[in-house]
Amino acid sequence: MSVLALAVILAGCGVPPTGVLDAGEPATGLTKGLQLYYVRDTTLQGVPRPDTPITDLTSVVKLLAEAPTRAERERGLINLVRLNRTYEATGTGHHLTLRAPGTNLSGKRSHLAAGQLVCSLARAQGVLHKEVRPDEVQVTLDGQGKPLGPYQCSQFPHAGVS
Repeated sequence: MSVLALAVILAGCGVPPTGVLDAGEPATGLTKGLQLYYVRDTTLQGVPRPDTPITDLTSVVKLLAEAPTRAERERGLINLVRLNRTYEATGTGHHLTLRAPGTNLSGKRSHLAAGQLVCSLARAQGVLHKEVRPDEVQVTLDGQGKPLGPYQCSQFPHAGVS
């Protein structure tokens, strides 16, 4: 009798094994390392730059202004950020400010450009300061002496990570 009971226990509960199942798209969310944000259609798309060294927030704005790579452009990503030559991004902890004198950072088309800046800067702050969560960073944009925000990345439409 004990051999029969042991055989039943070892046989499992009778659920047959299954093959590989298609579970859909991969999970999205915060990933490690730097991400720059570009625009596809009417949403922001995060583009990982895990091996790109950054030293400060202003260098991230410069990287963003360089435009997407050829492969990224072929996937439909564009850059709407248009800054004058003079700009500076500064801040501590969860509070950042981008100053770009003479740059129009408001308006319908500028909303997504503002999102590119806010999300890229928030992500960079998390890379530069490991204790800072990018989703908690607030960014104020000052382009024409009239500060806008503070904004958080979650206030802009996202399509995920490319």
